[in-house]
Amino acid sequence: MATALGYDETFLRHRTGMHPERPARLTSIVETLKREGLWEQLAAVRERVAPDDWIREIHAQEYVERLERSCQEGLPFIDCPDSAICADSYEVARAAVSVVLAACDMIMAGEVENGFCAVRPPGHHAERDRSMGFCLFNNVAIAARYLQKRHGVKRVVILDWDVHHGNGTQHVFERDDTVFYCSLHQHPATLYPGTGWPGEVGEGPGRGFTLNLPLAPGAGDEEFLEGYRTSFLPAAADFLPGFLLVSAGFDGHRKDPLAQLNLTEEGYGRMTEGNKAWARQQCGGRLLSVLEGGYQLGALSSCVATHVRALMAS
Repeated sequence: MATALGYDETFLRHRTGMHPERPARLTSIVETLKREGLWEQLAAVRERVAPDDWIREIHAQEYVERLERSCQEGLPFIDCPDSAICADSYEVARAAVSVVLAACDMIMAGEVENGFCAVRPPGHHAERDRSMGFCLFNNVAIAARYLQKRHGVKRVVILDWDVHHGNGTQHVFERDDTVFYCSLHQHPATLYPGTGWPGEVGEGPGRGFTLNLPLAPGAGDEEFLEGYRTSFLPAAADFLPGFLLVSAGFDGHRKDPLAQLNLTEEGYGRMTEGNKAWARQQCGGRLLSVLEGGYQLGALSSCVATHVRALMAS
């Protein structure tokens, strides 16, 4: 079966000057996928889903309105200087959600087995009522709720392998026993946002459905894959999920300037192969990965090509 690609040139309009999260991230990905002959083999996500009601499933109305107003008024950032915005940022963030949800529709309809969404701005730091760390709307969290309420998926697993802990996603679901969240990230004592300690396991009815696997600075592919195989896979299998969502940040690569892990393209490829095999065993192959971080353009585009090639493999 085919692999979907969620992309829209609208995403390039989120232009905030000299910022690590810049349009060149996506143009480098597109150029690499085309150069390596992958682009034309992917099933483009052409339909769109009206995103506003689904955004409000995760984000407070006050925050949504404040983001829209801040963009209209030309403010340089929202909530923190890291979260830079421009006049188009609100609409671009809406478009990213729309594409991700449409990719979910394609997978649930059986048109494709899996997919990758090359979207920006990223999402996993975005909290219910505020922006953090470059993120405006939490694309993956919104997708999880969409899968549950639109498609009747009872249980969703989210695997977040961005080098920074996905505080926003964890907080949205920390009291929820229908979403299992696992994060592999650089140790929170040494890296933004300072959350994601092993003792953070969820609260109340969600206790036991959050799994944090921090990695020490300098850790590489083997440490990354060890935590994935020995901790994530068995715990997620016991959850009996209907869909696997991946917050796919590639900023753990050894060349990335914003962190200190030593992951390689091969490590991301092996992780993707594991995800694909596991999803086929557990949830009919239903797997969607959504771009989060990755700021060294050559490493990012090479990692995405490796990731997409593994998703496409028979």
